[in-house]
Amino acid sequence: MSKQELDVDVLGQDAADACCPGLLAAPLDEGQAAELAKVFKALGDPVRLRLLSMIASRAGGEVCVCDLTPAFDLSQPTISHHLKLLRQAGLIDCERRGTWVYYWPLPEMTDRLAGILARPAGRPLPGPTGAAS
Repeated sequence: MSKQELDVDVLGQDAADACCPGLLAAPLDEGQAAELAKVFKALGDPVRLRLLSMIASRAGGEVCVCDLTPAFDLSQPTISHHLKLLRQAGLIDCERRGTWVYYWPLPEMTDRLAGILARPAGRPLPGPTGAAS
Protein backbone atom coordinates (compact mmCIF):
# COMPACT_ATOMS: atom_id res chain seq x y z
CA MET A 1 0.00 0.00 0.00
CA SER A 2 1.41 3.39 -0.98
CA LYS A 3 1.67 6.28 1.49
CA GLN A 4 -1.12 8.12 -0.34
CA GLU A 5 -3.38 5.05 -0.18
CA LEU A 6 -2.54 4.72 3.51
CA ASP A 7 -3.48 8.36 4.11
CA VAL A 8 -6.80 7.88 2.31
CA ASP A 9 -7.60 4.44 3.74
CA VAL A 10 -6.42 4.86 7.31
CA LEU A 11 -7.09 8.54 7.88
CA GLY A 12 -10.17 8.76 5.67
CA GLN A 13 -8.83 11.76 3.78
CA ASP A 14 -6.45 12.76 1.01
CA ALA A 15 -2.75 13.14 1.72
CA ALA A 16 -3.06 16.90 1.09
CA ASP A 17 -5.40 17.14 4.07
CA ALA A 18 -3.28 14.93 6.32
CA CYS A 19 -2.02 17.96 8.25
CA CYS A 20 -5.53 18.59 9.58
CA PRO A 21 -7.20 15.25 10.34
CA GLY A 22 -10.80 15.00 11.39
CA LEU A 23 -11.49 14.49 15.07
CA LEU A 24 -12.67 10.95 14.38
CA ALA A 25 -9.74 10.07 12.11
CA ALA A 26 -6.81 10.88 14.39
CA PRO A 27 -6.20 12.70 17.65
CA LEU A 28 -5.26 16.37 17.39
CA ASP A 29 -1.81 17.35 18.54
CA GLU A 30 -1.31 20.20 21.01
CA GLY A 31 -0.70 22.85 18.34
CA GLN A 32 -3.73 21.86 16.28
CA ALA A 33 -5.92 21.86 19.37
CA ALA A 34 -4.70 25.32 20.42
CA GLU A 35 -5.30 26.73 16.93
CA LEU A 36 -8.78 25.22 16.68
CA ALA A 37 -9.68 26.35 20.19
CA LYS A 38 -9.26 29.98 19.05
CA VAL A 39 -11.69 29.40 16.19
CA PHE A 40 -14.22 27.60 18.38
CA LYS A 41 -13.88 30.31 21.02
CA ALA A 42 -14.72 32.92 18.38
CA LEU A 43 -17.77 30.87 17.40
CA GLY A 44 -18.76 30.31 21.04
CA ASP A 45 -20.44 33.70 21.35
CA PRO A 46 -24.02 34.00 20.04
CA VAL A 47 -23.41 37.47 18.58
CA ARG A 48 -20.34 36.32 16.66
CA LEU A 49 -22.13 33.20 15.48
CA ARG A 50 -25.02 35.34 14.18
CA LEU A 51 -22.59 37.76 12.53
CA LEU A 52 -20.81 34.93 10.74
CA SER A 53 -24.14 33.50 9.63
CA MET A 54 -25.31 36.87 8.35
CA ILE A 55 -22.06 37.40 6.44
CA ALA A 56 -21.86 33.88 5.01
CA SER A 57 -25.48 33.76 3.90
CA ARG A 58 -25.49 37.15 2.16
CA ALA A 59 -26.20 37.01 -1.56
CA GLY A 60 -23.23 38.41 -3.43
CA GLY A 61 -20.77 37.04 -0.88
CA GLU A 62 -20.14 40.20 1.13
CA VAL A 63 -21.94 42.57 3.45
CA CYS A 64 -21.39 46.12 4.66
CA VAL A 65 -21.01 46.68 8.37
CA CYS A 66 -23.78 49.25 7.99
CA ASP A 67 -26.15 46.34 7.22
CA LEU A 68 -24.96 44.25 10.18
CA THR A 69 -25.16 46.75 13.02
CA PRO A 70 -28.95 47.40 12.96
CA ALA A 71 -29.66 43.69 13.50
CA PHE A 72 -28.27 43.90 17.05
CA ASP A 73 -29.09 45.88 20.14
CA LEU A 74 -25.38 46.64 20.55
CA SER A 75 -23.19 49.66 19.88
CA GLN A 76 -21.18 49.93 16.68
CA PRO A 77 -17.86 49.60 18.59
CA THR A 78 -19.10 46.36 20.17
CA ILE A 79 -20.08 44.96 16.76
CA SER A 80 -16.66 46.00 15.42
CA HIS A 81 -14.99 44.17 18.30
CA HIS A 82 -16.90 40.97 17.52
CA LEU A 83 -16.03 41.28 13.82
CA LYS A 84 -12.36 41.77 14.74
CA LEU A 85 -12.40 38.51 16.72
CA LEU A 86 -13.95 36.67 13.77
CA ARG A 87 -11.21 38.10 11.52
CA GLN A 88 -8.48 37.08 13.95
CA ALA A 89 -9.89 33.55 13.99
CA GLY A 90 -9.61 33.43 10.19
CA LEU A 91 -13.34 33.09 9.61
CA ILE A 92 -13.91 36.36 7.74
CA ASP A 93 -11.95 39.07 5.99
CA CYS A 94 -12.75 42.68 5.19
CA GLU A 95 -11.94 45.72 3.12
CA ARG A 96 -12.55 49.40 3.79
CA ARG A 97 -14.32 51.23 0.98
CA GLY A 98 -14.66 54.89 1.79
CA THR A 99 -16.52 55.21 5.09
CA TRP A 100 -17.74 51.61 5.26
CA VAL A 101 -16.10 48.24 5.81
CA TYR A 102 -17.28 45.22 3.83
CA TYR A 103 -16.97 41.67 5.17
CA TRP A 104 -16.98 38.26 3.50
CA PRO A 105 -16.51 34.69 4.76
CA LEU A 106 -13.28 32.76 4.25
CA PRO A 107 -14.45 29.38 2.95
CA GLU A 108 -11.04 27.81 3.61
CA MET A 109 -11.68 27.96 7.35
CA THR A 110 -15.31 26.90 7.27
CA ASP A 111 -14.39 24.02 4.95
CA ARG A 112 -11.59 23.05 7.33
CA LEU A 113 -13.97 23.09 10.29
CA ALA A 114 -16.46 21.00 8.37
CA GLY A 115 -13.74 18.49 7.54
CA ILE A 116 -12.53 18.32 11.12
CA LEU A 117 -16.02 17.71 12.45
CA ALA A 118 -17.14 15.32 9.71
CA ARG A 119 -17.23 11.60 10.23
CA PRO A 120 -15.04 9.81 7.67
CA ALA A 121 -17.28 8.51 4.87
CA GLY A 122 -18.72 5.10 5.53
CA ARG A 123 -17.37 4.80 9.05
CA PRO A 124 -19.65 4.48 12.06
CA LEU A 125 -19.05 6.65 15.10
CA PRO A 126 -16.79 4.89 17.57
CA GLY A 127 -18.72 3.39 20.45
CA PRO A 128 -17.67 2.83 24.04
CA THR A 129 -15.04 0.15 24.56
CA GLY A 130 -16.64 -3.24 24.87
CA ALA A 131 -19.99 -2.11 23.43
CA ALA A 132 -21.90 -4.63 21.35
CA SER A 133 -22.03 -3.93 17.63
